[in-house]
Amino acid sequence: MAEEVEVDRAEQALVTRCMQRRGFRYWPLPVLSVQARKVGAYVVDDVAWARQYGYGRSFDAAAQRANRSHPNITYVKGLPKKERVRYSRALDGTFTHTITTELPSGGSVRTPRDGCYAQAREQLYGDYATWFRAKKTVTALTPLYVPRILQDERLTSTVAAWSRCMKAAGRPFQSPDTIRRERESLIHGMTESQALRSESALAVTEAECAQQTSLGKTARALETEYRDKVARDYAEEFTAYRRMRLSALARAHSL
Repeated sequence: MAEEVEVDRAEQALVTRCMQRRGFRYWPLPVLSVQARKVGAYVVDDVAWARQYGYGRSFDAAAQRANRSHPNITYVKGLPKKERVRYSRALDGTFTHTITTELPSGGSVRTPRDGCYAQAREQLYGDYATWFRAKKTVTALTPLYVPRILQDERLTSTVAAWSRCMKAAGRPFQSPDTIRRERESLIHGMTESQALRSESALAVTEAECAQQTSLGKTARALETEYRDKVARDYAEEFTAYRRMRLSALARAHSL
C-alpha cells in the first residue's frame, strides 16, 4: 500500500506540471494514506486500527471536506465558462480518442487517450493503453471468484465461529457483511462524535473476534487461492500489471 501511495503522489505531481504547461493552475489532490486504504476490507482484524478509525468514517468526512473546499474546486468555479471547458479537457481529456477494453465479467470500459491524467500515466507506466487494459482486467476479476469464496466451507465455518464470538461479546451479527449492511442504521440519530465512538467500539469487537477465529487470515488466503486460479486465464494481463506497477514505482522514486 505504501508503494501505491508513492505512485499516486507522483501522478499528482506530473498532472500539476502538465496543467501548468497548458496555462492552468493546479493543486495536487489529496492521496489516500496507507491507513485509509484499509477501509472496505471484508473484515476488520487490526484491533489498533479499529480503535483509532472504526470503519473509516473520519476518512469519508475528510474526503467530503476536500471535495467542497479544495483549491482546484474554487479555482475552476472562478474561471469563465469557456476556460472551464478548456480546463476540463486539459485535465481529463476528451472521448474523441479513447482506449477501450472488454471486462472479464462482461461489458467494456473506455477512457480518453489525451489529457494530463493520461499523459501522467503514460510517463509513469510507460504505455498507458497497455496499463489501462491490464489494470481494468485484473481489478475486474473479483465477480468471477468472490462468490466461490463466500461458499467455501473453510470460510463459512470460520464466519460461524466469528459470529459465535460476536454474540458472546453482546454483538449478535451473523457475518461482517451484516454489519456493513446495518452500519448506517446503527448510528442513526447520533452526532458525528457519537457515531465515531460507536463504530470504533463495534469495529474493535469485530477485530478481536476476527483475530480469535483467524477470519481475516482465512479470507485473505482464500482470496489469493481463488484469484490465482482465475488469473491463469489472464496470465498476460497479470504479468503486465505487475511489471508496470514496479516500473511506475521506480519512476515515482526518481520524481
